[in-house]
Amino acid sequence: MSAPQPMSAPAVRWGILGAGGIAHKLAEAVNRYTQSEVVAVGSRSLEKAQAFAEHMGVLSAFGSYEELVSDPDVDVVYVASPHSHHHEHTLLAIEAGKHVLCEKAFTQNSAQAREVVDAARAKGVFLMEAMWTRHLPHMHALRQLIADGEIGDIVSLQADHGQLLTHVERMWNPELAGGALLDLGVYPIAFAHNILGVPEHITAKGRMRDTGVDGQVSMVFDYPTAQASLTTTMEARTPNMGLIGGAHGRVVIEDTFYTPTAFTVEKTDGTSWFFDGDVPNGFQYEAAEVARRIHAGDTESELHTLEQSLEIMEIMDTVREQIGLVYPNER
Repeated sequence: MSAPQPMSAPAVRWGILGAGGIAHKLAEAVNRYTQSEVVAVGSRSLEKAQAFAEHMGVLSAFGSYEELVSDPDVDVVYVASPHSHHHEHTLLAIEAGKHVLCEKAFTQNSAQAREVVDAARAKGVFLMEAMWTRHLPHMHALRQLIADGEIGDIVSLQADHGQLLTHVERMWNPELAGGALLDLGVYPIAFAHNILGVPEHITAKGRMRDTGVDGQVSMVFDYPTAQASLTTTMEARTPNMGLIGGAHGRVVIEDTFYTPTAFTVEKTDGTSWFFDGDVPNGFQYEAAEVARRIHAGDTESELHTLEQSLEIMEIMDTVREQIGLVYPNER
């Protein structure tokens, strides 16, 4: 099954909570590649919000998040603040009756995630974690070929995500829930979960840094008939590839596996084929899914359900327990 075209989705009016780099990417995706529009942005700094609005062509700029979620012209709020504040800001938007797309990682931990999900369900609003990879063309094609038995039963999955982020201050700040796992490791974990589901057993080793965050984590997930080997680091740029091995062949997903990219299917019978899923930006696919679901009256997406987000957070809780990662506000 191919990915639905973003321009085919109906229009909604977006408000963006936070004015950082990832917020710019979502705003560009919505305004350029969907029928929807970003109508408002909110930041703790009015000047920063105004600069964002001017640069992205957004009508309204607010110097507080409370003003943003209270704007009657906003249908759905994109939460783009640091992980440490996803819980607080998503609850703020839900309480205001807004639909929400919350950037990954969903929250700091599964307890926070459960509270957010419960609040959205009680309020009857749409909520989804912004795991954009699940909505991309190459992932639609990958799930279909696996369902069709193209490579047989899966035996092995490998994925890594490493970026050189020694210069990014928030990544080293435990007060902002920094570290490799929540920011980078969530991608290989979510990839394994998307293909293989919840593991029966998790083994994790991590390297903690002087500031109290994790610099690098290696994980092995055991499944009844498969094993996933996953790594993440914020101290080096790694290949960022995904590999899936099955009884009848393998899939090699090019750098960077979680972005719009290509893959090659290599069969044990010697045949192979190539899928090119490269598109500009990529955030438009998740934004379009949000618009479709809101117009359909749904409160979550089958492509990335709330229970799946909770499962991923529970997996990360287990990894954190094994590597000794605890944030100051959790002590």
